[in-house]
Amino acid sequence: MSLGALIKEEKRAATTSSSSSSSSQVHMPKDIDWQMLDKPRFFFLGAALFSGVSTALYPILVLKTRQQVSPTRLSCANISLTIARLEGLKGFYKGFGTSLLGTVPARALYMTALEITKSSVGHATVRLGLSDTTSMAVANGAAGLASAVAAQVVWTPVDVVSQRLMVQGDVSLSSCRYTNGFDAFRKILCTDGPRGFYRGFGLSILTYAPSNAVWWASYSLAQRSIWSRLKRQDGGGSVVVQALSAITASGCSALITMPVDTIKTRLQVLDAEENGRRRAMTVMQTVRSLMREGGFGACYRGLGPRWVSMSMSATTMITTYEFLKRLAVKKQT
Repeated sequence: MSLGALIKEEKRAATTSSSSSSSSQVHMPKDIDWQMLDKPRFFFLGAALFSGVSTALYPILVLKTRQQVSPTRLSCANISLTIARLEGLKGFYKGFGTSLLGTVPARALYMTALEITKSSVGHATVRLGLSDTTSMAVANGAAGLASAVAAQVVWTPVDVVSQRLMVQGDVSLSSCRYTNGFDAFRKILCTDGPRGFYRGFGLSILTYAPSNAVWWASYSLAQRSIWSRLKRQDGGGSVVVQALSAITASGCSALITMPVDTIKTRLQVLDAEENGRRRAMTVMQTVRSLMREGGFGACYRGLGPRWVSMSMSATTMITTYEFLKRLAVKKQT
């Protein structure tokens, strides 16, 4: 039984009070639970669909990353024109091969942790007697937190390599030259050892875990709020509701976690010079550098591209994800 169905069933059995009747007035499309999915089909189709999404949105990530590590404030238009003039179209896809290679296993971990946690926590919150809205928000928030932590084990090394490739078109941002992802991997390993691939891992967790928790909880609440106003029982307008909910959740998440994301990106990409030798910057060095360059406002460089990227990514991700789940439902026998 899906989480949404379980909530309705247990609430109906537990109470017939007016609050329960009011809650049942919110008509939402039926949720598809983890147990209802054909797992091989789910992961195979997911790899194909999300690879397409990553291809479309990658140039925005390049702009965001270059804005974050730039020592001066630059607009997206200026960065775009510079990349187009000096590097051509391929400049917008530097590091894409590495990113795509890591996206498949990271997405698999993310989706597995997301669905299992949402199902488990959702059942637990219902049995604790929490309201429908609270149960869904807590389950989605916990699922976002767990999925982000699981995925970062793969995503952090991929981020370190791909982001270094993203910025090396600008000589002022990168002191080391890489020919491709394998060359970057080899040089980082030789210079920093295995730990070099997990630069900013703690900050990645501090960025993406709360960001995902806030996003999924906000998405759940926004979706429920919109459906309660529509009062439709036929599921019509599902894609529009999902998109509006995703944009709302992305705005909340981007504003809250932007400073930590900027520090994390700089920590992963930039090096400090000491006695003529390159070495990894510390968190405090990174923060002091940002404060010198523009105060607290410097921590919000790249907010525009990040919000747009998150909104577009989240909208396409959630609509693709819900479509994927419907494609991967086990056939009834």
